[in-house]
Amino acid sequence: MGPGAGASASGRGLARRRRRRWVRFTAFGVTGLVVAAAGAGWAVYAKLSGNITPDEAAAAELARYDKERPTSLVKDARNILLIGSDSREGDDNARYGRDSGTERSDTTILLHLSAGRRSATAVSLPRDLMVELPACRRPDGSRSAPRFGMFNQAFALGGSACTIRTVEKLTDVRVDHHVVVDFHGFKEMVDAVDGVEVCLREPVDDRAAKLRLPAGRVTLDGEQALGWVRARKSLGDGSDTERMERQQRFLGALVNKVRSNDVLLNPVKLYPVLDAATSSLTTDPDLASLRGLYELVRGLRDIPMEQVQFLTVPRESYAYDANRDQLVEPEADRLFERLRTDSPVVVAGDARGGSAPRRPADSRDGSHGDPYPGPFTKSAVTVSPPPTFRGNTAAEDTCE
Repeated sequence: MGPGAGASASGRGLARRRRRRWVRFTAFGVTGLVVAAAGAGWAVYAKLSGNITPDEAAAAELARYDKERPTSLVKDARNILLIGSDSREGDDNARYGRDSGTERSDTTILLHLSAGRRSATAVSLPRDLMVELPACRRPDGSRSAPRFGMFNQAFALGGSACTIRTVEKLTDVRVDHHVVVDFHGFKEMVDAVDGVEVCLREPVDDRAAKLRLPAGRVTLDGEQALGWVRARKSLGDGSDTERMERQQRFLGALVNKVRSNDVLLNPVKLYPVLDAATSSLTTDPDLASLRGLYELVRGLRDIPMEQVQFLTVPRESYAYDANRDQLVEPEADRLFERLRTDSPVVVAGDARGGSAPRRPADSRDGSHGDPYPGPFTKSAVTVSPPPTFRGNTAAEDTCE
């Protein structure tokens, strides 16, 4: 072959060499982008995971009393205790009052996730509920004596571990995980989703909560939302029960907003939500990472909104002090039993007295009624419906 074809600067050989250089350059470029993206992804993961504080002290205290704690009855069902702390520590929280050196649980919710993630049931526990408090380890290392007192004193005495043991003693429900969030974290979460819409039946002018809002549909920012869920003196009937119902309606609206495609499918909006959601969290060690949180909630997006339920444990005024609460029995125990056994819970806005009457049943979960007297026939057996508790679902529109 002569020195012409394929060897000259304008021949096919040069074209092939240029194509090979371009392929190599493109491959290196793509590899660089992948490495950069992976590095950025790891940095984001590490940053978000680092936001979460593992509650090692609570884990050690709970391990000390592990033999006394209830056992889990249903595989894959999970019970998570959500604790809203009224801590005034930190510059951004100081505006809500003087830090007395202790903090109490301003809001406590027992969240039950059913096996297979078919439903989620959030049960509010009143902070003024009179309960048996166990002996708890104080922050200074000393131990308190068992006592009878208000539920939110447990957090002041011994933090999340004391609260968890109090809840387990009260309900006989095993708490698998816990999450503590303070005022700042709540506000940041609401602001990260660009506010949450609520419906106000009348204007609000509450100086204590620093709230002035018109009637109708209103989108609350983080500061307004905090005032809205914490106010109790000038909104509704002023009771803690009404305040808890307001919190439940707000949480339903927040769940709706977070689960909307506008947030979950938009990385620009999703990152600040995750950053806000993790920045003020203290959790048990198993949840103290993005992976731990993801493993817990990955099935939640498939739960129908009407199966995301909120209710308050059946309660009434305490017999010896109208400003305190006590459980309504047997309705409260009936609710706790259904959580323990992962049985269906039904809520309705017009349920009275905590739960509706239940037909006689021959099983602990009330799923089978007694047969009618007389010769046995298939039609003589009735199936008793689950009890209905006063509450609402995330699918409800409070303006309707």
